[in-house]
Amino acid sequence: MSDSVTEVIPPADCSSQAPVRSLRSLPVFSDRVFRTVCYAAGGVTVAIMLAVGIFLTARGGQALATAGPSFLWTQQWEPVQGASDSFGIAAVLFGTVTIAVVALGFSFPLAVGTALLISEVLPEAIKRPMITIVDLMAAVPSVVFGLWGVQFLQANVIPVSQWISTYVGWVPIFAVTGDDGTRLTDASAFTSSALIAGMVVALMVLPTQTSIMREAFSQAPVGEREGALALGSTRWGMIRTVVLPFGRGGVIGGMMLGLGRALGETIAVYMIISPIFTINWQVLKTGTNSVSALIALRYGESNEFGLSALMAAGLALFLITLVINFSASSIVARSRSGAESNG
Repeated sequence: MSDSVTEVIPPADCSSQAPVRSLRSLPVFSDRVFRTVCYAAGGVTVAIMLAVGIFLTARGGQALATAGPSFLWTQQWEPVQGASDSFGIAAVLFGTVTIAVVALGFSFPLAVGTALLISEVLPEAIKRPMITIVDLMAAVPSVVFGLWGVQFLQANVIPVSQWISTYVGWVPIFAVTGDDGTRLTDASAFTSSALIAGMVVALMVLPTQTSIMREAFSQAPVGEREGALALGSTRWGMIRTVVLPFGRGGVIGGMMLGLGRALGETIAVYMIISPIFTINWQVLKTGTNSVSALIALRYGESNEFGLSALMAAGLALFLITLVINFSASSIVARSRSGAESNG
């Protein structure tokens, strides 16, 4: 038997070989124009936002320098140049947050339910008109919501507020008491409250929240939906294990975007509330305030220093809303890649 020698040929070094053709597309004039327009639009948007922040900082700098840190915890609002403790945003900022939280308490479950109804329950013939109706709610002027709240909602909510105060008044936020601690039952003690303003604002932020949540729910993978149903899951079981976990980011992002709008709502709140400059923990009781309503109320009658104080209050609201909206946008952007389900 003769010995045979087999020659082993080493594999070619692919890294040293040049690609057959370039994978980069040649620049086209239309692509250059499109890219330039997009960069310009983004740059203008960022520049406008920075310009607003710089303007508010420059105009409110005089008041901030006078008030100092006490601007954050002083409740009264009587801007006097040289008096550091005569004005602050504690009361109006507390009222702003209270109205926004009440609005979210009403709008969040409605938005989730409406988004699930549109994306998972309604047939295609009804789904499109329903989407249009919900989106058109965002086009209704805020003054219309304010008029509706003052003329219709308030009269119908007062009996409910009285019932809550009577039977759930042991919870401090639902109690309605006078300065001496006695419980108030007269209808005049329940008008122009944070509850009524929050309910009106809830209807105003509802379309934004519903649209974002519906978009997130509709992107749940079809394969996982069909797999859950094929394994014997009910429709609610499929929604609970597939749709809701996948759209969790959209739900959180929509809620936070709604919160950002609720914090800055002006005209409807201004028409409903009875402005006060003390912290009111009782959401059913007459009297509350917000930063935006304060600016609308005092802008026309303020002197130069008073305008500076209003600009400082606007700067605080601007920064808070900016942080909330950026956080919401980040969550919504990550929701597509971070989806998960409990199969």
